[in-house]
Amino acid sequence: MNLIDTHAHLFAEEFKDDLREVVSRAKKAGVEKALLPNIDEVSVLRLKQCVLDYPGFFYPMMGLHPTGVGGGDWKRQLDTIYRELNAGDYIAVGEIGIDLYWDTSLREAQIKAFEEQLKWSIEKDLPVSIHFRNATEEVIQSIRRVGAQSLRGVFHSFGGTKAELEAILELDNFLIGINGVVTFKNSGLSETLKHCPTNRVVLETDSPYLAPAPYRGKRNEPARLIHIIAQLAGIWNKDEETVAQITSRNARELFKLGS
Repeated sequence: MNLIDTHAHLFAEEFKDDLREVVSRAKKAGVEKALLPNIDEVSVLRLKQCVLDYPGFFYPMMGLHPTGVGGGDWKRQLDTIYRELNAGDYIAVGEIGIDLYWDTSLREAQIKAFEEQLKWSIEKDLPVSIHFRNATEEVIQSIRRVGAQSLRGVFHSFGGTKAELEAILELDNFLIGINGVVTFKNSGLSETLKHCPTNRVVLETDSPYLAPAPYRGKRNEPARLIHIIAQLAGIWNKDEETVAQITSRNARELFKLGS
């Protein structure tokens, strides 16, 4: 299988001691590419080093994560991130978005930062990788304000309801990213995905987070995409190779990855 992990934080501290082995296991499992979404200005150098060390396997994004919007310096951080986006060869603007799960006090600042980065996406003709925890409505409103027809991207780590799925699917140029959550028995996501067109789904791990069953609670890594593939194959009543082909084609088209 030729798999693409569209969202993995392999530049994180959790991988500093064994990244070579993690990449080796990924390749043996059929993962041919892993896309790296930036978090903040601190993570930029680590992300860039990963890409230099594993050319042709890692592909970088550049953006400011919504939880990085705090401390009063987010505008300065945005300036730094924007300069880096212009200076490097990035395949997407991400990880950006709105997170209202832990703290709603920064809602307005997060919306402003998100919409500014959506404008970068249009300017650079790049897709976006969107974090939208407890903020589906707010994110969709921002997309529509900035210009839904001029934007494209993925709602990363989708785990929502059928109603939320339908709201996202109304945005013609947006897909959903499916990770280990689909294997959690209590998530209800398998039932929801029965209503999702296969051409609107890409795979991701969100490593080191959200490891699929039977590894739930442990450090995640791209090799575990095979468990997500197996779950989707059952949901869609297709063989695993077909699911791999569909989701990888979706990723290549969205992120302009080529063959």
